[in-house]
Amino acid sequence: MAKASEAYVQAGDREVRISSPERVIYEATDRTPEVTKLMVAEYFAGVDDGLMRALRDRPTALERWTSGVRPGMKLATGPADKDADAFYQKRVPKGAPDYLETARITFPSGRTADEICPTEIAVPVWCAHMGTLTFHPWPVRRDDVDHPDELRIDLDPQPGTAFADAVRVAGVARELLADLGMLGFAKTSGNRGIHVYVRIEPRWEFADVRHAAIAFGRELEKRDEGVTTAWWKEERGERIFVDYNQNTRDRTIASAYSLRPIPGAPVSTPLTWEELAELDDPRGLNLFTVPERLAGGDPWAAIDDVHHSLQPLLDLWEEHPVELNYPPDHPKMPGEPPRVQPSKKVAAHWDEDGNRIPDH
Repeated sequence: MAKASEAYVQAGDREVRISSPERVIYEATDRTPEVTKLMVAEYFAGVDDGLMRALRDRPTALERWTSGVRPGMKLATGPADKDADAFYQKRVPKGAPDYLETARITFPSGRTADEICPTEIAVPVWCAHMGTLTFHPWPVRRDDVDHPDELRIDLDPQPGTAFADAVRVAGVARELLADLGMLGFAKTSGNRGIHVYVRIEPRWEFADVRHAAIAFGRELEKRDEGVTTAWWKEERGERIFVDYNQNTRDRTIASAYSLRPIPGAPVSTPLTWEELAELDDPRGLNLFTVPERLAGGDPWAAIDDVHHSLQPLLDLWEEHPVELNYPPDHPKMPGEPPRVQPSKKVAAHWDEDGNRIPDH
């Protein structure tokens, strides 16, 4: 019997074995050639500096596309998606190498898990061997997993809006942060959106950081009518949605320098604010172009230099401390509005605390 093919990738001081290196992960497009599993592993090794700045010492879930990316493939997002083609790995996979370290995190349900906690570039490269394309790090470090050190502002274009709208709103977000005495760092999402990260002092709990994100979104709404914090899609309109729930416990965003499961192997790419203002098509930031950019310096090189106080945003929250909806898989929280679409809500079925009144 012929031995299955394999290859080795140099990742820092280690050689990492990659099985089935010739497997096509991304098919060729009119803009990019095909991408093999070996090329994915080599890409992660090649963006070592930026990728580890995003992942080091952070509990990290893996988005695994073991058969590659093809039109119509589906990512599992819950227990019902048993026939999906890709899935999130929130616990350490079997067969992990002995150099892989972990961090124990607690889910909103109270259950715990030991997640991968990258400490060296060989870990993400091994994850590529396991079919990982996207890394989803928690906004915490493993020495304090209950107090985030990042505020994450997710600018999500809704139907009827374009990437250019997200760029405009990101510029407004930058100005708002400056007014608050805070410095933000921007990256493409790898699709149509933009993410702005702010390093914060790890003094506050997840609920506080989420409230800060809500307050930030509400201030953005005041400055740009093309912004919304409406949780229900039917209320968002053709605006940029500030997804404040990305700051909720166990909600994560694709890391800087992660690949995205979209044709052309796009990358969630850090940019200077000047570069972002001039960018009209994020698809040009992909596996083939990003390593050369990073070789000239990482736009996020200084992100860890200053950790800001969250207090200015918490003060804004206290001016209007009205709770918004949590994600549907999160336990019901005090003061949360009813979890029912506004167009389907019958007022008589809900009490003043947002709880469903049982049928008699």
